[in-house]
Amino acid sequence: RYHVVFSYAEETVGLAAGRLAVRLVNHLVEPDAAFNFANEFEQLVRLAERAAFGPSTQAILDEANLRDIPWIRLNQQSLVQLGHGVHQRRIRATITSQSSSLGVDIASDKKLTNQLLAGTGVPVPRSEVVRSPDEAVAAAPRVGYPVAVKPVDGNHRGVMLNLADEGAVRAGYEVARGESRNGGVVVESFLLGNDYRCLVIGGVLRAVAQRIPAHVDGDGKHTLAELVEITNADPRRGIGHEKVLTRIGLDDESTSYAREQGFELTDAVPEGRRVYLKRTGNMSTGGISIDRTEEIHPENAEIAEQAAKVVGLDIAGIDFICPDISLPVRETGGGIVEVNAAPGFRMHTNPTEGEPQYVAKPVIDMLFPPGTPSRIPILAVTGSNGKTTTARMIAHILKGMGRKVGVTSTDGILVDGRLIRRGDMSGPRSASTVLQNPNVEMAVFEVARGGILRAGLGYDRNDVAVVLNVTGDHLGIGGITSMRQLAAVKQVVVEAVPRDGTAVLNADDALVAAMGRHCSGSVIYFSMDPTNEVIRRQASRGDDRGGAQRGDDRPPARTQEHAAGLDPPAARDLRGASSDERPERPGRRRGVVGGGRASA
Repeated sequence: RYHVVFSYAEETVGLAAGRLAVRLVNHLVEPDAAFNFANEFEQLVRLAERAAFGPSTQAILDEANLRDIPWIRLNQQSLVQLGHGVHQRRIRATITSQSSSLGVDIASDKKLTNQLLAGTGVPVPRSEVVRSPDEAVAAAPRVGYPVAVKPVDGNHRGVMLNLADEGAVRAGYEVARGESRNGGVVVESFLLGNDYRCLVIGGVLRAVAQRIPAHVDGDGKHTLAELVEITNADPRRGIGHEKVLTRIGLDDESTSYAREQGFELTDAVPEGRRVYLKRTGNMSTGGISIDRTEEIHPENAEIAEQAAKVVGLDIAGIDFICPDISLPVRETGGGIVEVNAAPGFRMHTNPTEGEPQYVAKPVIDMLFPPGTPSRIPILAVTGSNGKTTTARMIAHILKGMGRKVGVTSTDGILVDGRLIRRGDMSGPRSASTVLQNPNVEMAVFEVARGGILRAGLGYDRNDVAVVLNVTGDHLGIGGITSMRQLAAVKQVVVEAVPRDGTAVLNADDALVAAMGRHCSGSVIYFSMDPTNEVIRRQASRGDDRGGAQRGDDRPPARTQEHAAGLDPPAARDLRGASSDERPERPGRRRGVVGGGRASA
């Protein structure tokens, strides 16, 4: 039996990868004719594609991690909470909790968007909404051939471009109608030029990408189908959003579009001839992008920013069609054909050509301006006995300070003193419930051994860790058979203390006292014995701030008042005094209180 430890970003995918690895090793030892690794691996990639975040969401989360902003996944799609408690914000792909619902609705109605933009002087194509093929054919001459047709409420799909006659309009209408939820189809004048996506965040243009539809370039030797296969062999291309580029898929649309250009899949493509396989430049269908952020003309940038404001979106993808984005569009011709809510970031963060644009940073800056907190203080209490009582006491003190406290314990979950869920709630799921509550300002978690073994803590770190004791009450459960193993489990909360945090440890319990060596922050010991050796040793150093386990090269620990988030006047007065000048406080011993008395 082999024990293999490996990391994963998504549990279901990680476990599936582990099972596939075992099957592969067994196949190498004893070949299995029914085992096809290539097919199995593709299924694994598709599972990862369904379970993993999309590239836009992941870019925002990567930036959040750099800023030390915690996040919680709220569903199996892209709904994510950034921050904890009262400081939380939410995103779903690139729609944020600050996005206007009305703006999203307007952007999804292409005719209304066109009207609003035209009413403010933004260059847009002429358009009409139709609901039958005959209406589409009648509207086309009015807007002017060639035309484009698209669903009124669609997104990417069903867009048919450069339709030059009645037959093409009828066929295009059927395609667009199939993707329309309300049955409406837009017929608009077809703008000639390149396809540019302008990304506006917080009213400011942040990136521009030229999008080129999926295509192949002939070499005079290979057929169209072979060229697609060669293109898909590019290591940058993968399934869906697996990699920076998506494989080109051959379907009926690809075949018919290639036929319009004079090629069948079995025809050899002359050298230097480009054959397009998709009508639109979406990255998800195999298109490529070229960064043009530094090239856009200032007037065009202003038009894009104005379009985002007119529609009312905090994050907007503005689709420009014009000959050259570096020249004023009002002079060269062209205009805005769409304004998109929830625009994709991949074409900007991973362009096929040009410099990547770090567009997730302005999103995080918009949600959490510099200096804005994202975390609430978390106090974790563990041990074999007394956890619930201690958690209640701490929560009572914090509530008396006017804080709205979320508490998890074996009694249940309480928020601001009200029981919202009854039962044993000392596990990681209950902790996540508290951190998702938008009313909670501070969290006190009772942390039990079972929850740690089953699913960890449910959060990444705690500002204060309290370890009361380690006894043999729960030995023999969950594979824990010794006191040292049990102590190692409970020590997790101490290891989760950051450098500016504090561990509060029982000096009367040797296993608990030894945990101080594993704390990155300050250590405060408590004892019921005034003669406790750990306390005496600490006091002999003149250290009343609890740094007994720190090395001499470690920075000094903070005061108990600071560690607890308090700043009483007396504490401020003592910070500037030398050890000889500091007065002794009544009922207080250095580092801890003996004989059952409690320190400040």
